[in-house]
Amino acid sequence: MELFIILGLVILAILLIRSVASSRRHTRKVFKNNAYTYTAKSLPMTRTEAEFFDVLNEAVQDRYFVFPQIHLSAVLSPAVKGQDWGYAFRHINGKSVDYVLCDKETLRPTYAIELDDYTHQKRDRIERDSEVERIFAEADLPLVRFKNKNVTVTEIITALSRARLARR
Repeated sequence: MELFIILGLVILAILLIRSVASSRRHTRKVFKNNAYTYTAKSLPMTRTEAEFFDVLNEAVQDRYFVFPQIHLSAVLSPAVKGQDWGYAFRHINGKSVDYVLCDKETLRPTYAIELDDYTHQKRDRIERDSEVERIFAEADLPLVRFKNKNVTVTEIITALSRARLARR
């Protein structure tokens, strides 16, 4: 019986030593008072998104403000009866869309827009896009996707009109 106790203590000590050694290998470098250093980006979006931004602004300038790189939590509320607010918030936290169009008179979000580049062909991104589409559909906020960066003003206006009609 004593042999089993000693053997158990030895195994426990080995596991404890391995755990401590493993945690030391995986520690992150933390700066004093979290004083990390950053640099400003030249653009808050990719070059392709910036080019599309200009065309999008031209297409909707009279009616909507165009806000780029908007987190879902800025336009969607997780406060829905019957669900855990914290889990629902964490589910959308960190996810963003390329642009949100807000009505110029009310500032109400009216459309979300995604410009799909080659990264949207990856499996994990396809799954993410599908979930974002589901979320926007449930929120009754149209999500309009464009696959080509060379979209014209007319194509944008047509796509937004179709999205509005589909909502009715």
